This record gives sequence, C-alpha cells and structure tokens, in this order.
Amino acid sequence: MIMRTRLMAMLLLGALLWSPSALAQEFNCVIRVDYRSLTGSDYSFLDELQEDLFEYMNDRQWTDDRFDDEERIDCSMQLLFTSAPSLTQFRARLVLASRRPIYGSAQQTQVLTLSDEEVQFEYSQGTPLIYQPDQYDPLTSVLNFYAHIMLGFDYDTFEALGGEPLFIEARRIAELGEQRGALGWSSLGGGQSRGELISQILDSRFRPLRQIYFDYHFGMLDHFIDEPEESREKLLQTVNELQALREDVTRAYYLDQFFAAKYSEMIRVFKGSTQASQAFDALSQIDPAHLSDYSTMMN
Repeated sequence: MIMRTRLMAMLLLGALLWSPSALAQEFNCVIRVDYRSLTGSDYSFLDELQEDLFEYMNDRQWTDDRFDDEERIDCSMQLLFTSAPSLTQFRARLVLASRRPIYGSAQQTQVLTLSDEEVQFEYSQGTPLIYQPDQYDPLTSVLNFYAHIMLGFDYDTFEALGGEPLFIEARRIAELGEQRGALGWSSLGGGQSRGELISQILDSRFRPLRQIYFDYHFGMLDHFIDEPEESREKLLQTVNELQALREDVTRAYYLDQFFAAKYSEMIRVFKGSTQASQAFDALSQIDPAHLSDYSTMMN
C-alpha cells in the first residue's frame, strides 16, 4: 500500500532494529471488552468478541512496510458497552491509546489518546470479523479507521508528514460511513466525530500541527536525555507555534488530541526549568482544560 522512512529515521538514531528477513504485523494492541453495564440478558458471548478484536488488530498486516517485532506499535483498545437495544445490537464507547519509544531511553511516550462515544453495531455469537476495506461495516470500518489513524500519528512522529497516505486512507473509510449516514462519521457541525478528526488532520490550516508531531518527537523528545536544555528550548518554540495555531482555528478537535496525549509530559519536561514560567503562561492560554495541572510546573 505505502512505504515510509520509519526505518531510516531509526537508523539515524542508531536504533538498528530491522532485520531484512522480518515481516511482522504493525500492532501490539491490548484489547479489553467490558460489558458489565449491560443487564437483563447473558452477554458472556461478548468474551469471544474480545478475542476476535485482538486477532483483527494484531494478526493483520496493515501496510506494505517491514516491521520487526520490536518496532510494533504498542497500543490499547477498550470497548466499553453502554447499552443494548437488543441481544445483538449494541452501543459502546471506544477508548484507545498508542505509544512509541523515546530513543536513548527505556521509556515510551503517549502519541494518541482519545475516546469515541458513538460506536454502534450488531454482533451475535460466532460472527466473524471480516476485513473488507472497500465495504462499510459498522464495527470493522471503525477498527479500520482507527488502525490507520494510529499508524498515521506514529508515522508523523518519525518523518515530517509521513502519515499522509495513511490519513488519506482513513478519510476514505470515513467517507464510506458518512455516505451511509452512520453514527459518528459526519464531518459537518463540529464536535468530536471520526469525520471531524480526519477532516482537521488533512486540513491545510492544521499542517503546522502535523509538522509539530515530528519536531516534538524526533526533534526534541528523542534528544532530550543528551540535550535537555536545547530540547526544552525547542519545546518552548513548539508551544509558541501551538499558541499561534489556536488563535487561527475555531474548531480544534485535532489540537485538543495533541494536548490530551502530551500535557502531562510537557509538565515533566518544563517543571523546575528556567523555561517553566514562559511555558506556563503560554500553555494556560492554549490549553485551559489542563490549567490546574500546568500550575504544578511552578511549584
């Protein structure tokens, strides 16, 4: 489908992880299905869905790129059932997160974290999850969409705008859902729909944020252990760029996702530093939802 320069980025960092003979799937995804809120019937057959979701996400090769086992993207998906109009019809909340390593350390950094409240599908015992990317399905299309979103975010951290082909594929999937009028896919009217997220990611006004994902991870975080002061200065410059972006856009679900994943990490980077005051002033304006958290930088 696509090729990228993730491996070249790793080579530049001295992380020689790829073996020419290796061809592995992209995800190392932990899956949890929680149906405890459903009452009135026996829903234990949904345990099978957890196994099916695990195989669907982890046993498939989503791209044409080569991944060694150590390169697989660590992620998690929680499917939290909220209601069941019938024994086979469900509404659920999908909570997902993805991470990537910080090179030069044994740590990982959160790249994406989001919660989708509008997952609605049918499922009965023994129903297989079939990968049909050109056909809309209420459940597998959601999985396909978020698989490409997580891949796109990950690729953007290794190469500037490296996730473009993956985001384009995510938009195609979203368009299938929107054409059906299905829940959660509309790109109109703002909000936090899947359609709105991919619309903003590919919107030229958000192109600076796409670049920031690369500058933040590859340019700052991967060098922080060896160059802490220089890295903090780079991050402060990034914060100023984010402030300009916040002032330029009115609908900013994509930008909110950046802060949801990164606010606690930025606090740790700036806390006790000479840049803490400047960072607090800017971040408290850009991301007021985490104002009380940012105030801890000043302690």
